[in-house]
Amino acid sequence: MVHRLSQRDARRVAVSAQLLTRDRPTDLLDVVRGLTLLQLDPTNAVAPSADLVAWSRLGSAYSPADLRAALDAGEVVELRAFVRPAADMALYRADMDRRVRGEGLSEWQEYRRRWVRTNDRCRREILGRLSAEGPLPSREFPDTCVQAWGSTGWTNNKNVTQMLELLVQRGEVAVAGRKGRDRLWDLASRVYRDDPVVPSPEAELERDRRRLRALGLARSKGPECPVEPAVVGEAGEPAVIDGVRGEWRVDPALLDRPFTGRTALLSPFDRLVHDRARALEIFDFDYQLEIYKPAAKRRWGYYALPILHNDRLVGKLDATADRKAGLLVVDAIHQDIPFTKTLTAAVTREITALAHWQGLEPHYPS
Repeated sequence: MVHRLSQRDARRVAVSAQLLTRDRPTDLLDVVRGLTLLQLDPTNAVAPSADLVAWSRLGSAYSPADLRAALDAGEVVELRAFVRPAADMALYRADMDRRVRGEGLSEWQEYRRRWVRTNDRCRREILGRLSAEGPLPSREFPDTCVQAWGSTGWTNNKNVTQMLELLVQRGEVAVAGRKGRDRLWDLASRVYRDDPVVPSPEAELERDRRRLRALGLARSKGPECPVEPAVVGEAGEPAVIDGVRGEWRVDPALLDRPFTGRTALLSPFDRLVHDRARALEIFDFDYQLEIYKPAAKRRWGYYALPILHNDRLVGKLDATADRKAGLLVVDAIHQDIPFTKTLTAAVTREITALAHWQGLEPHYPS
């Protein structure tokens, strides 16, 4: 059966899947399990992204200390800059083992495997230090690589940090916590739960199913994304969306549910908008993160927050937390559609809630 959805139907499925309806969740772990992940990003212009995502679901009941406590307790774990439920690591371990054995690797994965083997002395020294001393920041490891890591990006010659990242992908090392902004590394066997490993084919199918449950609807296939795909394979059931090209997959459990929306301010990394093409196709929402653009070329601001109202993405909030002054400075509210008095009042309430959650007061420069 192929489900035929209107764009409004599609939007409501996506919003419901992302736990952004009026029926809010009440527990952080339920949020992480429902979304499958929280993306970590160091930008703190308003608040860190993971905290913004949790706050937009849980409201003022959420404290950033809750996420730190969940990480410290091992209820969630950090994997490649994403916080995931600790139980989900069983869905990744088989692929990690496969990288060590060199089975079924892509060309770029094989290149990384060869680089680790060439620098095996550095690898063994890192594992030895961790075994003897426990969690350590990357600066504690000397660079004993015989072949430098070459890149046109910021990782060029960052041999130790790149080795640690690749050892994470091999399941040998894991992030055990953080001290300030520094990640603390330890042996993966001390960080991950000792759950039975799910074989790779079964694990991939289950990851697709969970991803679709979190997204509501997504493409079956698309460009490769090595960390967290935006596609869901054959999970769910096929669907077409009126006015949108191509075939989609939908979680049938989310169809025909009553929908009651609300207003929410979202992180730029929120899963509702992270797939910019999907946001444009389904929500008619044009958005880019502009932190790397010169100020004069920004349309919406350094770290503009998408604004959700019911089942529509209606604008962007350009705001900055001035913590020394105790203010959330609102530089602009960009309206994608004309705001009614009711919508303006709802957005204002959310801005005030966002400010007060951080112990700030909203400030609207004239």
